[in-house]
Amino acid sequence: MDMDIETTSSTAAVTGARPAYRSQRKAEQLRAWITLAILTAGGLIVIVPFVVMFSVAFDKDAVFEIPFPFRIVPEHVSLDNFYTAIKNINMPRLYWNTLMIAVGVISIGTFSALLAGYALSKLNVKGGKIILLVVLATLMIPSEATLIPLFMLFKNMHLLNTYWAFYLPAIANIFGTFLAKQFMDGIPGELREAAVIDGASEFQTFSRIYFALSMPIVATLIILTFLNVWNSFLFPLIMLNDPAKYTIQIGIAMLRARTQTGEALPGLNMAATVLSIIPVLLVYLFFQRYIIQSIAHSGIKQ
Repeated sequence: MDMDIETTSSTAAVTGARPAYRSQRKAEQLRAWITLAILTAGGLIVIVPFVVMFSVAFDKDAVFEIPFPFRIVPEHVSLDNFYTAIKNINMPRLYWNTLMIAVGVISIGTFSALLAGYALSKLNVKGGKIILLVVLATLMIPSEATLIPLFMLFKNMHLLNTYWAFYLPAIANIFGTFLAKQFMDGIPGELREAAVIDGASEFQTFSRIYFALSMPIVATLIILTFLNVWNSFLFPLIMLNDPAKYTIQIGIAMLRARTQTGEALPGLNMAATVLSIIPVLLVYLFFQRYIIQSIAHSGIKQ
């Protein structure tokens, strides 16, 4: 009799749990659909300017104005806008100048950030937290406020119109130092202790262990630094005065200034903009894969 009562109560409990489970699952599905709708709407808002840019760049009719109503697929697809943009500004030279600056800034800035992050994270430096707070506080200062002091400094050092005006400030990679320090806090300190016991120097410990395990943050720093350098306009404009050393953003601004003869020539400007973002897309797509792989294969727990 008791067994029958227990069986009946268990069956009733399971039967009562099914509607609750179904309602919970429906609520989760509804939240998932709402989230998907919001993300889709946000993605479309972000993509629309790129669609307009590519469409106008390949539109042969968009010489003096964008056709209205707007056409996603141009009626007359042509590369004339690209040929004209390359002809008016030396695009290969602008690519090379910006790439040379980017490679140097990325190399110096990433290495210095990793060294500083390692020191603040693993060496137990006295006053390290205070140093980090003071350094991070400088991020509150607008970069425009330091342009005049940097200009005067590099002018007195005879470094204007040289790549050193970009390389030297990269040594103080404050945001990169913060990212590297936070990342290395998650790597066990026992690895350093074991390396020291085996007779490894501090630099060997950093280069052979911590640097090798920091590939995710290295890839992140490369992407962020490259985007910053490639899209920079004001700093190169102030530090460079030789047209042969101008960067890609200065070249696009010069092209736009040349075309301001009563009409904006949107097709030409959009074509130059498309050419300028191709390296950014390639770098991002290339290193995004390495970030995911590095995170997946470097899961180290204390």
